[in-house]
Amino acid sequence: MPPRAFSEAPLPLFSEDEVQIAPATGAQPSYIRDHRQRLRDRFLAGGPEAMPDYELLELVLFRAIPRRDVKPLARALLDRFGDFNGVLSAAPERLAEVNGVGDAVVCELKIVEAAAHRLARSRVLRRQVISSWDALIAYCHTTMAHRETEQFRVLYLDRKNVLIADEEQARGTVDHVPVYPREVVKRALELNASALILVHNHPSGDPTPSDSDIAMTAKIIAAAEALGLTLHDHLVIGKSRELSFRAEGLI
Repeated sequence: MPPRAFSEAPLPLFSEDEVQIAPATGAQPSYIRDHRQRLRDRFLAGGPEAMPDYELLELVLFRAIPRRDVKPLARALLDRFGDFNGVLSAAPERLAEVNGVGDAVVCELKIVEAAAHRLARSRVLRRQVISSWDALIAYCHTTMAHRETEQFRVLYLDRKNVLIADEEQARGTVDHVPVYPREVVKRALELNASALILVHNHPSGDPTPSDSDIAMTAKIIAAAEALGLTLHDHLVIGKSRELSFRAEGLI
């Protein structure tokens, strides 16, 4: 009988993050298993406030990298992007530049970021803005403070100052974003909005408005007033603080 032929089809390849280990030899090392359980217990007992950024990041990375020690990767990500929020907000292509980050890690981080944005959004959408101003500021910081390029958003309000829509109008570069006042007020009419709040971020971290920010705001005020719309405020979001045009006497 001729010898049995074996398939020469190539074995599937896995990334380092997704390496498959046979059950007989693939048990998670006990020191990693015990460390992970300790972190989970501390999180459940004390919440996120009881954990530094690198440990909270480890908890996120556990799902993406099931059998490796993820502490070195958590440290590397924080060294690169500054803090927990900076890691979550980093662009996928920049995350991928860090040694040890594969598709599984990028996906996990972006899922957590999306969840944070949706939770923050749910606390302000369809709510009266004046009574939820702190939540609105927190939402703007969550979604914009760590962006590496400028983003311009408009919050549209109804006659009772309830937030009915939050829309991105434009994205720009590290220090400029194009804004078209006519499009801003046109969209307000489409939504049957009565008032607006403008929001944009400064990737530099300093929320001080530029001359072009002030001039653009004046144009939107003029366009809004011509159509009976009210501009309540223009918020500029920095890394750790925000600036209100109204509070600064610029509106």
